Formats: sequence, C-alpha cells, structure tokens
Amino acid sequence: MVDVKDLVKSYGSNHVLKGVNFQVEKNEVVVIIGPSGSGKSTLLRTLNKLEEPTSGSVVIDGKDISDPKTDMNKVRENIGMVFQHFNLFNNLSVGQNIMLAPVELKRENKEEAADQAKRLLDVVNLSQKFDAKVQSLSGGQKQRVAIARALAMKPDIMLFDEPTSALDPEMVGDVLQVMKQLAKEGMTMVVVTHEMGFAREVADRVVFVDDGKILESGTPDDIFNHPKNARLRSFLEKVL
Repeated sequence: MVDVKDLVKSYGSNHVLKGVNFQVEKNEVVVIIGPSGSGKSTLLRTLNKLEEPTSGSVVIDGKDISDPKTDMNKVRENIGMVFQHFNLFNNLSVGQNIMLAPVELKRENKEEAADQAKRLLDVVNLSQKFDAKVQSLSGGQKQRVAIARALAMKPDIMLFDEPTSALDPEMVGDVLQVMKQLAKEGMTMVVVTHEMGFAREVADRVVFVDDGKILESGTPDDIFNHPKNARLRSFLEKVL
C-alpha cells in the first residue's frame, strides 16, 4: 500500500527527514513513535503530499505521488487523514461535515450521503449528533466526527497524525476505541502517536523515528520488550 524510498525532506538547511525507507502492507496497522521534532508527522504528511518531498519517491496504492504528473486530488480520495486539531468546519453541522466530500465529489447524492453519515456516526458512537453544531461538541467527540468524515470517502488507507494529543485524558479512550475497531476490521492505518499502550496493543508493526531517520522497526514485542537501539531504549525509559 505504501512504499517510501530514500525520502528526504529539508526546509533550507533544516534536514527533517534523512533518507527514510518505509513500507506498509495492505491491512497492516503501523504505529510511528519517537520524540517530538523527530520527523514523525512530516513523514506521515508526505504520504498524501501535504508535505512535498525534497527528494526520494513515495508510492501509495501503486501511484507514484512524487511524480508531478500524478493527480493528487484523485489519490487523496483514497487516503483518509485525521489531524491533531480535527479541522472540522465550525459553520456546518456534524452531518454536513461528513457529507461534504462525497457530495462535492459527486460520489453520492445528498440522501445517500446523509444515510452514510448516520451509519458512520453510529460507528463512532455519536448517532444522536447528526444535527448538532460542531461548536457544541467536546474535543473527543470532534475527533470522532473527524474520523467519520475521513471514512465517508471509503478510503483504502487512514493516516492519523497524533489524533489524541489535543484531547483531555478522559476523552482519549473513546477515540482510541474507535481506532481499535477500525484496525480489527482490517483498515490499513498509519498512526503517529504518543499513546504507547495503543501502539503495544493494536500495532502490527511499530516504527521508531529519531532525528529524521528510522532507527528501529519491529513487532510491538520487539520494540517494547527487546529494543536493540540505545536511543530507543532511553526513549522508552522516559515514556513508559
């Protein structure tokens, strides 16, 4: 599903990603961990070209998005993205937020999109919020609406950029629960998170990034119980 080769991302003299090689298989849940500022989110955001790679190639679902001829809007239709700060439209209701992309892109008419939005709100345990104003929701509810909105496009892959880091601790569990359910249903997911419990429980593979490089990659058991890299060991001592 994802094949990243020799990916470099620089802002002037600031080298954020330094020759990263990274793959994700279909139905795999890959969790990216590492200290703040290590390049995790930049790596994730290159997967749908929210960040333009400086060099290297990024192939998603067989399409080389580093090729300028690739129609990124088409590719993005199959990539769901959930951000740290929800990025919902506050002037629209919950239902309208979820219906917007399928209707605008003529994938569904309004009735079909409304039916699907209600189904997805059920999936994220917010079935009573279809007509609610976005401003009336808690942070955890907004994030679950953002997940429903991403799912409305029936994506092949879901990217999560620190989806719980802006939430109060008691709201984190609700969001992680929805993500666990998606994983169980076989959604291909790449998740940048500080939630080590989630990484340990849900990931097929955990990738440790530091200073713009992947220093270690393995099963949750490899990474958390048998870390080889000294930098990873010292990171885990601080966060576990």
